[in-house]
Amino acid sequence: MLSTESATTVRATIPAIAGALDDITGRFYATMLGDRPELLDGLFNRGNQATGEQRRALAGSIAAFATALLEHPDERPDALLSRIAHKHVSLGVTDDQYVIVHKYLFAAIAEVLGDAATPDVVAAWDEVYWLMAGALIAMEARLYARGGHDGGDVWRLWRVVERHGQTPDTVSLTLEPEGDDPAPEFGPGQYVSVRARMSDGVRQARQYSLTGADGRRRRLTVKRLRAAEGPEGEVSVFLHDAVRVGDTLEVSAPAGDVVLGAGGRPVALVSAGIGCTPMVAMLHHLAERGGDRRVFVLHADRSPQDHAHREETAALAARIPGADHHVWYETGAEGGAHAGRMDLDGIGLPEDCEVYLCGPLPFMRDVRAQVLAAGVPARDVRYEVFGPDLWLGAA
Repeated sequence: MLSTESATTVRATIPAIAGALDDITGRFYATMLGDRPELLDGLFNRGNQATGEQRRALAGSIAAFATALLEHPDERPDALLSRIAHKHVSLGVTDDQYVIVHKYLFAAIAEVLGDAATPDVVAAWDEVYWLMAGALIAMEARLYARGGHDGGDVWRLWRVVERHGQTPDTVSLTLEPEGDDPAPEFGPGQYVSVRARMSDGVRQARQYSLTGADGRRRRLTVKRLRAAEGPEGEVSVFLHDAVRVGDTLEVSAPAGDVVLGAGGRPVALVSAGIGCTPMVAMLHHLAERGGDRRVFVLHADRSPQDHAHREETAALAARIPGADHHVWYETGAEGGAHAGRMDLDGIGLPEDCEVYLCGPLPFMRDVRAQVLAAGVPARDVRYEVFGPDLWLGAA
């Protein structure tokens, strides 16, 4: 872990470094991608670059990792890094890219901090970086080996064999791998990256939850983002407007550390909007396995018409004996649905419940607070974030 000397320096400088991290990471990305534009081709998400979300997520992860090293010096905070490692594996990140990141990140630190970036300060934070990078490299190597991949070779061609509109702005694509190789297994709740070439020739990758499987076939569900004129929504717009049955897509191996746990404890699948997608896969798993596990299926949406997988979710919940199925709609609530935003008062979540959350961050913050107030320990509440994890270290 951190040496005694570095720990002392990091503890003394973390307020100043944390306060400057947004500027540091902004300078880092601008310089690195300016010098190495090829990194935008299939690796870095230029939509997240445009919104600043990637910059804020990187700053948050560095600050959270350094804080964890100081607060728990005898532990390596692998749980904090697991989400990042899975995301990297879904994109085929390789060891040598950590060297590139180091070069530009520490040049940005020196530029932003100026005279405050003394040799002792740089050396201490260099130790933090390589502890974080080394932990990620080791975790990613294990994930690559588990999936039978050589480093970043996670991509293969899949053919679209079915296309089904879920709502006016949500479509499900069923894919089958090209060739005779078996489709990789996935855990309920995991996602894949889809990499597509944009009109300017640059490939962009986005992650989509797997919502179903049938033999070698895998299904994913894509919401068309409303920022259609900018890079934020370019891949979802492409998949909606240009991809048809018979087309092929580059798809990564499954990844993601938010996977339905085994065992017999009660489980609550809690979602809003397109956050229903990992829950659909978990619900399929629960319905197909049977058993007497108590299940809560809780979803909030704008209206019934906006609720993707609505009928499928209801049918799956009906197959699970005693399942508690509740939906909340801001408009158009009828037929037993609740009106307004999700309110868990009266739902009766058991204190030994495993809770899985997915949806917009404000929704998850609110519902997590309700779940904790119901007596569920924080360790039993897991969440999936679509895009950079701006909640890292805060949940």
